[in-house]
Amino acid sequence: MSLEQAIQKFKDLFQETPTATFFAPGRVNLIGEHIDYNGGLVFPCAISQGTYAFVSKREDNLFQAYSMNFESLGLVSFSLDDLSFNPKHEWCNYIKGVLETLQEQNHEITCGLNLVVLGTLPNGSGLSSSASLEVLMCKLCSDLYELNLDPVQMALIGKYVENHYIGVNSGIMDQFAIALGEKNKALLLDCALQKYQYIPLELDGYKLIIMNTNKRRELADSKYNERFAECQEALAILKKHYTIEHLCDLPSQELDHIKGYLQNDTLYKRVKHVITENERVITAHKVLFDKNLKTFGELLTASHVSLKDDYCVTGKALDTLVEAALNAGAIGARMTGAGFGGCAISLVPEEKIDSFIEQVGKQYQEVMEYAASFYIATANAGPIRLA
Repeated sequence: MSLEQAIQKFKDLFQETPTATFFAPGRVNLIGEHIDYNGGLVFPCAISQGTYAFVSKREDNLFQAYSMNFESLGLVSFSLDDLSFNPKHEWCNYIKGVLETLQEQNHEITCGLNLVVLGTLPNGSGLSSSASLEVLMCKLCSDLYELNLDPVQMALIGKYVENHYIGVNSGIMDQFAIALGEKNKALLLDCALQKYQYIPLELDGYKLIIMNTNKRRELADSKYNERFAECQEALAILKKHYTIEHLCDLPSQELDHIKGYLQNDTLYKRVKHVITENERVITAHKVLFDKNLKTFGELLTASHVSLKDDYCVTGKALDTLVEAALNAGAIGARMTGAGFGGCAISLVPEEKIDSFIEQVGKQYQEVMEYAASFYIATANAGPIRLA
């Protein structure tokens, strides 16, 4: 699907030309997985793939929304007078959630919209198509209704929608990475304090390759909420022994004691991943700043092993991709996102990219009996009005 096709669809549906065009990126997390909701440090960047919206204002309270990615759903209509969650509205619930949250925060939504959305992020890929849509909606509402939302407000609204309207216990990483993205920079984010700094993403001689398993995973329906609950259970136990607010407040030197306090192998493995992953992020941003890409790659791979063995969120498709990537010359590879399908990333020498994609694609096809997809990732800026 192209932008031209989306604009033509808008004209066909509404017999007019869109008066505004907006874009919000997706995100890829370099390292720091499943620790944003545990008060950890994460290290994502916004990417060039994302979500476009073509918009015009209406004279009533009606919203008419169409997605080029879910064409079978057709044109979805709803009113500002009823923004309740409706399973039949599927992707439009993210839009409704943003609108409802804005109204709850006393922002005035003065009219309805005609809207056509085009996503260049694979749905359910772990590149945050939902957060991209949430931030996109915040940006277009801020501009069209003159709400003057800043990027942090947009991120927090998106997270609120995800947690309280959609019902996914996600952390702040996805929306922050998208709303605050900067070109050629990654974001080191302290999820507990919501403090952040930008780190130059300089991969001299290497490229970051996103590898899509093409195994769709639905975040709300996956074991994401189960992992969240396990971490909360472990935290409640460990608070009896440590003065902490989050699992990531604990150092790895305490793991032997922690195992004794928990007396539950599953909970211990979850905590082990959380603590060691947080420490990998601290090391990773330092070595990347020093352009020590060899060690950075090793940390990526160590992250995947932990997610596989201790957090148990990878699965056959992701493990096959990562193994194939390392065999094909990547100096590091790991799953990214919630897991259970979706995407992995790999750090690959520039001169090997073509042979890398061919070799990994072949090995993956042989094992999984369907194809993977590959994208070269570049760090991108946050949401923007294009026209």
